[in-house]
Amino acid sequence: MAAEPAEAGDVATARKAVPTINTITLADVGASLGDGLRDLQRAPACGIAIGAFYAVGGMVIYLLTSWAGLFYLTYPMAAGFALLGPFAAIALYEVSRRLETGEPRSLGRVFGVVTGAGGRSLGWMPMLNLFVFFIWIDVAAAIYLGFFGLRRFDLVSLVTEALTTPHGLLFLVIGNAIGAVFAVLVFTTTVVGYPLLLDRDTDFVTAIVTSWKAVRANPLPMLSYGMIVGVLTFLAILPALLGLIIVLPVLGHATWHLYRRVVSWPEP
Repeated sequence: MAAEPAEAGDVATARKAVPTINTITLADVGASLGDGLRDLQRAPACGIAIGAFYAVGGMVIYLLTSWAGLFYLTYPMAAGFALLGPFAAIALYEVSRRLETGEPRSLGRVFGVVTGAGGRSLGWMPMLNLFVFFIWIDVAAAIYLGFFGLRRFDLVSLVTEALTTPHGLLFLVIGNAIGAVFAVLVFTTTVVGYPLLLDRDTDFVTAIVTSWKAVRANPLPMLSYGMIVGVLTFLAILPALLGLIIVLPVLGHATWHLYRRVVSWPEP
């Protein structure tokens, strides 16, 4: 069973514990996704609320970029959702933890734990996500300027230019390749880092190092899971982001269960 977040008096002990990285297979990835779906079925209110909030936030960002005429940021903003996903899923990890332990899982209790965790090392991870997100948006804008200069397109004209001209296709290839690098770095850092920091009051650096070790020890299953996350997130964005209402909570719960399979802790 997952341990409860450590109390203040247990911090020193928690920080001394050294996690063990387990070997997992693609079957574990599939099992984690199945567990994620079951968690959503068992506790739908929290998952759907978080997914809906995330979808509405994305719509607001899209409307603001459209209002400002910054259509070239529409796709990078949508792609950036994958970078912010782990941040949005913190509460979902807590719901899955509570389902394991049988603790109450009301929205108030869940968000109380999550907001309280901000004072611990967990509070640094969202800052890292936001930092990388803003860098990605700056890089995407620089790529656009490099290919199209100061030309302004409406959304339809930009899509046409990108899909029907040689330099437009090169723009897509380079932009997606660089975006993929950002996505892999964020995934490798957070796939275990976020749930570990919620589960144990360890330090920020240990969480990141453990996450990288987990991916390095299990490259095929972990990166396959990362691809599944990317594809499902992309598909969920297509219907006006409404698919995120279901996809985000399933992936959030699944990530918790994948963490539980790939990381184990010594008994106290």
